[in-house]
Amino acid sequence: MGSSRKDLKSFPAEVQDEMGYALRDAQFGGRRVNAKVLTGFGGAGVLEVVDDFDRKTYRAVYTVRFEGAVYVLHAFEKKSKHGIATPKTDMDVIRARLKAAGEHHLMWKGPT
Repeated sequence: MGSSRKDLKSFPAEVQDEMGYALRDAQFGGRRVNAKVLTGFGGAGVLEVVDDFDRKTYRAVYTVRFEGAVYVLHAFEKKSKHGIATPKTDMDVIRARLKAAGEHHLMWKGPT
């Protein structure tokens, strides 16, 4: 969703690989050890993969909330040095893209 693919492609190759493995596992119903439920979204449907590389932290947020699809909602380098919480601006992007993913999925799959 949005610029997520472009943002993922800007990560170091090692980080891209790890994020790719996590997304592949999600497509097959699995979850990597470094994928955790992102709080604030009412359950296990929105997950975050965190990877540290070269003293930087990279995150990719995806959803498995919609049957037959994995949507990457946001990918970013965490800049904040204070705490582990996801910054509000990033949470706003995730919420907006989750809504857009739901609309896209409804158009793609049709009403259930």
